Parts: sequence; C-alpha cells; structure tokens
Amino acid sequence: MNEYLNNLLRGKYINSNLILVIDIIISTFASWVAIISISALMNYYGMPRMVILYYTGIALVVSFVFLYLSKSHQSIIRHMKLRGIARFVAAMLGKEFILAIYLIFCSCCNVHQIIGSTLADFFLTLFMLLGLRVSMQIVYDYIRSNSSDRHSSARVLIYGTGDKAASLVTRLQNSPHYRIVGFLTYSEQKRHMSIADQPVFTFRNIHDLLALIDKTQVNIVIFAHRADARTEENRLIKFCKQHQITILYAPSIDDFSSSNDTFKVREINIEDLLERPAIDLSMRDIITNFKDKTVLVTGAAGSIGSELCRQLAHIGVKHIIMFDSAETPMHNLRLEFDDKFPELKKTPIIGDVRNKKRLDYVMRTHHPQVVFHAAAYKHVPLMEENPCEAVHANVIGSRNVADKCLEYDVEMMVMISTDKAVNPTNVMGCSKRIAEIYVQSLGLSVEKGKITGKTRFVTTRFGNVLGSNGSVIPRFKEQIQRGGPVTVTHPEINRFFMTIPEACKLVMEAATISIGNQIFVFDMGESVKIAHLAERMIQLAGFTPNVDINIEFTGLRPGEKLYEEVLSNEENTMPTGHNRIRIAKVRECDYEVARDQVNELEILAKSVDIPTMIKLMKQMVPEFKSNNSPYEKYDKQESIK
Repeated sequence: MNEYLNNLLRGKYINSNLILVIDIIISTFASWVAIISISALMNYYGMPRMVILYYTGIALVVSFVFLYLSKSHQSIIRHMKLRGIARFVAAMLGKEFILAIYLIFCSCCNVHQIIGSTLADFFLTLFMLLGLRVSMQIVYDYIRSNSSDRHSSARVLIYGTGDKAASLVTRLQNSPHYRIVGFLTYSEQKRHMSIADQPVFTFRNIHDLLALIDKTQVNIVIFAHRADARTEENRLIKFCKQHQITILYAPSIDDFSSSNDTFKVREINIEDLLERPAIDLSMRDIITNFKDKTVLVTGAAGSIGSELCRQLAHIGVKHIIMFDSAETPMHNLRLEFDDKFPELKKTPIIGDVRNKKRLDYVMRTHHPQVVFHAAAYKHVPLMEENPCEAVHANVIGSRNVADKCLEYDVEMMVMISTDKAVNPTNVMGCSKRIAEIYVQSLGLSVEKGKITGKTRFVTTRFGNVLGSNGSVIPRFKEQIQRGGPVTVTHPEINRFFMTIPEACKLVMEAATISIGNQIFVFDMGESVKIAHLAERMIQLAGFTPNVDINIEFTGLRPGEKLYEEVLSNEENTMPTGHNRIRIAKVRECDYEVARDQVNELEILAKSVDIPTMIKLMKQMVPEFKSNNSPYEKYDKQESIK
C-alpha cells in the first residue's frame, strides 16, 4: 500500500478507465436516490417499480455516454481546477434531458415530479462527483505533506505575484524536490493575501527578510521573471547569497529546447542580470523566411553556430547541414540533435572553410538555399600572435564560402562579423573587416550586373556574447570555483554584451529584413565594465569581492583596446524597421581591387610573410591602427612617410 501511495506521489496516476467506472456508478446511484426521494417527498407511492428500474437503467446508459463524451475521467484529479466543473455540468445536463423525456412518456408522473426528479438528480450527481474529487485531493495533499520525500524537499518562496509566478505552484506542487511555502514580493505596505492557497509575504528591509527566513525556514527563492531578478540584484539576491539561500530562475516556454523537455528551474545566470531588458523579436517573419528550406551553417559546432542550428530546427527548416572542422564538438552536437530533433533531416560534415574542394562537395551535394557563415577565429591575443592563421580562416575562408554561394545559386549568405571590425586595433578585427569588404563588394558587383549570380549577401555585426566559448563568463566561473583570484586586464576596460540566443535571433531577423549587400549592426544597450561584471559574479557566488575572492588586474593583452566602438549611433548607421537593428554606413569598395588584394593576402599568409601581410592589411583598412602590439611599428612607418 505504501509503495502504491509513493507511486502516486511520484507522478503515477489512477487509471482513467477506473475513474470512469466509478463516476458511472456514482451517477447511477445518485439517479436512483433522486427518483426514490422525490417520490417519497411528494407523497406519491404509486410509481411502479418497473418505472424506477427503467429510470435507473437509462441513467446507467446515459451516464456512460455523456461522461465518456465529456472526457472528464481523463483529467488528472490532483490538478483539477474550478473550470473543470464545466465538463460535469455539460454531461449531467445531457443526462437529465434524456431522463426527463423518459419520465414524460411514462405518463405516471406529473410536472412537479418530473422537474423535482431531474433537478434533484442533477445537483445530487454533481455534488457526489465533485465531492469524490475534492476528497481525493484532500487525501492526496495529506499523504504528500506527510511523505518522507516531502519532509526532505527544499522549502521554496516564489518571487512575484503575477500569472507566471502563480503558475509555478501548479508546476512544482508535485515535485519531490521543492515544497512551496509562499510568494515573496517587495512592498512598502504589509499585505494579507494569498495566491493559489499560498500566503504572500512582503519585505521592506533586511530585518523583514531575516524574520521571514526564521519563520519559513526557506532554502530557495525562485524568480519567475528576469526583470525581477535584475531589480533585486543588489537587494534580495545579495541577501540570499549572504545567507546561503539558493537563487533559481524559472525559464519561459521559449527556453525549452524540444517538445519532450520537462519543466526545470535552474540556477540564475549572469546573463539573466544584464542591465537592460531582453531583446524582444517577433519570430513570425523569421519562420516564414526560413521554414522548409535547406540551410548550411559553417562553424556549426561553435557557440553561435550551434545555437543558430537549434533555433533553425525549432522554426521548421527542411534540412540543416552542420559544417565544422572541430570533431569532438561536432560529435556532441550530432548526439544532441539526434536526441532533441529526431525527425529533422540533419547532416553533420567535418570540413574546413579554407578547403575549396570540400566546400564545393557540400554545395553540389546538398544545394543549400541559405548559408550562415559563422566559422571564424575570434580570440584577439591569439590571432595577434598567429596573424597568418587569422587571415586564412577569416578572410580566405569567407571568400571561399561567398564564391561557392554565388557559383551554386544560393539564395542568401549571411556572414557573422564582429564589432572589432570597426576601427580595428588588432589583426582579428582587421581580418573580419577585410572579409566584410570582400563579401559586400562581391554582392554589389552582382547587384550592378558586373558578375552573374542571384545570391544576396548579408553581414551582421555584434559585440561580445555572454557565455560563448572562451569568453570572460566561463573563465570567471572557473576562477571563482578555484577560490580566485579573478583576473581582469584593466580597471576601465568595458564591452557590449548580449546573450547567445539574442545574437542568433537578431542574425535571423537581419537576414529576414535585408534586401541584400548590407552590413547590419545591433543595438546592444549600454557597455558594461568587465571589473563590475567580475564583482557581480563573485557576489552571485556568495562571496565578497576583494575579501573572499580578489580581483587582479593583469594589463591589456596584445591588440586589446579599453573601449569597444559603439555600433549603432546615428552618425555611423541608418535605421531599419526594427529598433534594435541598424545599417552600417561603410565605404563601397571595388570588387576587382578587393579580389586581387585578398588573393595577394592568401599568398603572403601561406608563405608566412607577416610584415608584408600586415602592411597590406593596413593598406586595405586604413583605420586599422594596432594597439599594444608589435605591429604598431608599421603604423609609425606609415606616419613617417
């Protein structure tokens, strides 16, 4: 018996057919009681027994028919709400209509008996059916509250009083891990209210919070909205970290990665605390633009590429070709997609964008309609030390992809660039700017009819992506877990940030609104000081910066600059229909000149002639001024000339 009850608590339910049988028995019994009672109350004892017997038999049949059609037995009783009563009302009205017709044709009952019998039958049946369910809910709640799992589960307060916060009670009430003890909200006034039978606690200061912890013995606070988490960062979240109370965040329905995912709460991430609202995009036009198409994603196993693949899978593309040179990440991505998107046609391909023949094979075999080019080397100091590889991957690779798109009549190529391409101070940023020049000049030549083709070329620029491979967030997390120190290059260094999903959605939105050959830039809000980011992450981990964990400044790395360029101001961009996406004003370059210079760069990179190659890069991008780099000397030589 105990095992059966434990199964009920762990999500096993009473068989729906058994519930149907019980409901039919109750409904039939209620009808029998009603007809007997009304006959007695109205002092009518002459009703033939056969009439009562037939009445009861008909009640049995019609109860089965209408209860089955209402599907009330398929509702999980422990989750039943008031609106579920409508099904019973509809079923009982149908039943009483048939029984009333029977009594009318019997010719042995007057109008008062017919009305009295049907009304008594209706209300008695409804009362007994709902009473059964209320009783089962009371018994279930009692067993659940006294189960061993329930006593060991964490005590939870839900922050907020809105609809999403209230819905968490339903989602978590049967969890063996969480026990909801109430709602929490900041208020200047004391409130006495409840939501979903749970009390609402308010706080105004730290003394209220201390009293509340003592009263509820809470272990966890769950935030239903990111905006609430941002608001409470320096108040409630800071307090909870100091008192070893876990902070969790409930994801929205858009965060679920597949249809068979279950609801889970997770620890709050630094990206949840961006000092701006999340970028809101309508997916309708994006879905229309990419649905049922064959899409190639280069760099598919990277942070941006893999998220692009996930979002494309969600919007219903016909076929995703995942192209990357990294074997193990590609293997992991394939396993993920086999599990989450089993019905999707997907082709993982190991290959390098620097290899023209491999690209040619992919294009002629699969004929993609859209290409997202995310393959690139992106780490500034590393590329400063290996400039030839930066040119190979970022310039020559982009040229190869663009040329093959044109050759095989790809509808659109979307190249992912970076804010570091604006007034670059390092080889990586300059290599991306040269890639932009080549791709845009090729597209303009097609547009002007100088080159035959139909491909639209779109470039997107954005800044740093929170949580991407090799970014500061994973590194800071590792350093905090080791006990510090957390290393920052300079006290004043700042960057613009967005989340990986935001970046990918903006890329797809830009591709959707583009008419071709444009460079789109994204409004990423205000820049964030990296030192401030480090302090916040230390605080979120429950430590005090420079007390428990030190922050050390290590000096700017080669090619690094203190302040990133603002991508979206009115002086260097033009507006679009989306308030977070603008078009960059850049000079147009002649394709033949760009082609010849890129070909020369390829020769210099292959021969590892770094000085000549850097000089040519500075000639192609005059605004490229090296910073904290050995290549600064070439800038000085240019000034002397």
